[in-house]
Order: sequence, then structure tokens, then C-alpha cells
Amino acid sequence: MGDVDVRKVAKIARIDLTDAEVESFGRDLEEIKKVFDEIDEIEVDDEPAFQPIIVKNRTREDKIGKCFTKEETFSNTEHKEGDYFKGPKV
Repeated sequence: MGDVDVRKVAKIARIDLTDAEVESFGRDLEEIKKVFDEIDEIEVDDEPAFQPIIVKNRTREDKIGKCFTKEETFSNTEHKEGDYFKGPKV
């Protein structure tokens, strides 16, 4: 993974990295990518994977309950704009 990619990921994660750390993480990520590339080359059957536990969706009946008013929803935040919560730009 190139320096630009490592720096972009670090910026999104809001992590300050030194040049040495960028280089080190870049090498580490390249090694990880090579392992995943090797896994991708493995031929597999069309048989589904074994599930030791039966997976079953658990659902519940929807029940109408008390809803918050707009004022209650936005009462504990300073980060709002109109009728929306305002988050950081990415």
C-alpha cells in the first residue's frame, strides 16, 4: 500500500503518523494484502460452509409506543442544523 493510501487512512481515522510509521504500516499492509491474495486463489467447492449452530432469525412483533417530539430529540445536542443532526465532514 502506498504512502498516499496509508496517509489517507490515517487522516480518516484522525491519527497522526510519522514518516517512519507510514513506511512501516505500508510494508505491513502489503504483507497482509499478499496473504489475502493467496487466499483468493484457493479453489473451493460450491458446497456451503458448515454451521455448527443452527442460525435462525429472531423477530418480534412491531408495537407502536411513545415517540419523542422534535424538541425532545434535539434537546441534548448542540450539533444540529434545522431538523437534522450535524456531524463532522469526512
